[in-house]
Amino acid sequence: MLGGFAMGSAGAVGLGIEGTHFTLDGEERFLLGVSYYGGLGAPDETVRADLDDLAARGLNWVRVWATWSYGDENVSAVTGRGEAREPYLGRLVALVQEADRRGIVVDVTLSRGDGAAAAADNIHDLEGHVRAVQTLAEALKPFRNVYFDMGNERNIGDARHVSFEDLHAVREAIRAADPARLATASAGGDIPDDELPRYLDEAGVDFLSPHRSRDAESPGQTERQTRHYLEELGRLGRVVPVHYQEPFRRDYGPWQPPAADFLADLRGAVLGGAAGWCLHNGGPRGDYRGPDRSFDLRAGKGRLLEQLDSEELAALDQMAPTVAAAQRAL
Repeated sequence: MLGGFAMGSAGAVGLGIEGTHFTLDGEERFLLGVSYYGGLGAPDETVRADLDDLAARGLNWVRVWATWSYGDENVSAVTGRGEAREPYLGRLVALVQEADRRGIVVDVTLSRGDGAAAAADNIHDLEGHVRAVQTLAEALKPFRNVYFDMGNERNIGDARHVSFEDLHAVREAIRAADPARLATASAGGDIPDDELPRYLDEAGVDFLSPHRSRDAESPGQTERQTRHYLEELGRLGRVVPVHYQEPFRRDYGPWQPPAADFLADLRGAVLGGAAGWCLHNGGPRGDYRGPDRSFDLRAGKGRLLEQLDSEELAALDQMAPTVAAAQRAL
C-alpha cells in the first residue's frame, strides 16, 4: 500500500556527488525532473502513474515538499513542532520507495513560515525546524535516493527566511541523524559571490540550488551564470554541483515561456556545467486561470501529466533528448 510504511527493499538508487556532478550508484548522472510539490496529497494510483510516465521519458528526479498546504488542505509530513504528521509522513516514505524502485531521486523540501507553504502549524522557529529534519531523516534513513532542501528560498526576507546560523544547526541535526545524507538550501535569485562561502562553510550545503530569475531573458543567461558559479567556486578552492531545482514556470507572471524557452534554459544549464534541472510547474497567480499542476494533486484534480499544458508537455517530451544532445556538444 502506497499510503503506509511499506518498507520492502530499499536502496535501489544511491545518490552521490563527484566533483561538480551528481552520481547514481557511482555513475555520473544529470538530475532531470519536475516539480511534484503536493505529491503527499496524491492518491496512490496518481503517484505510481506519474512516476511511471516520468521514468519512461528518461527523467530521474522529483521535488516534493514535506511542508505543503494548498487550497483547503495541509499535506505536510511534519507539524510546526517538527513531529510526525500522519498519514502524510507515511505517504512521503512510500513515495520515496516508489521513486527508488524506478531509479528516481527525491528532493525533500522544507519551508518556514507562511511563504509558499501556508499552513497554520507550519515551522516557524529553529526548534521546530531541527526537530522536523530529525523526524524526516529517521523516517527516510533506509533510502539513499533522497536529499534535503533545508529551507526553500531561505534568503527571502519574509517568514521563509532562515539565517546561516540556523541553517548550520539544521545541517548538524541532519548529520547527527544520518551522516551521509546530502543537503542544500535553495536561494531566491542568483547567489551573490560574497555569500558563496557562507552557503558552503556555515550552512554546510553539499551543492548550490539557486532559483534564477523568471523573465524572458533568463534562458539566455543560464549558461553564463552557471559558468560564473563554477569559476567563483574554483577561486574558493571548492568543487560542488550547481542544481537548478526551481527555474521559471508558466502562469506565474506576464511572461508565458513556451517549450522552446524551457529547453533553451535546460540546454544552457548543461552546457554551463550544471548538475541538474527541473521543469518547474505550479498553480496560477493573479489573473491566470490555469491548472494547479504539482501544487494540488489530490483526488479529482488529475495526475500531473494531465494538468500540464501543451507547452509543458512538449518540453517534457524533449527534455532527455535535449540533455543528451547538449552533453554530446561538450
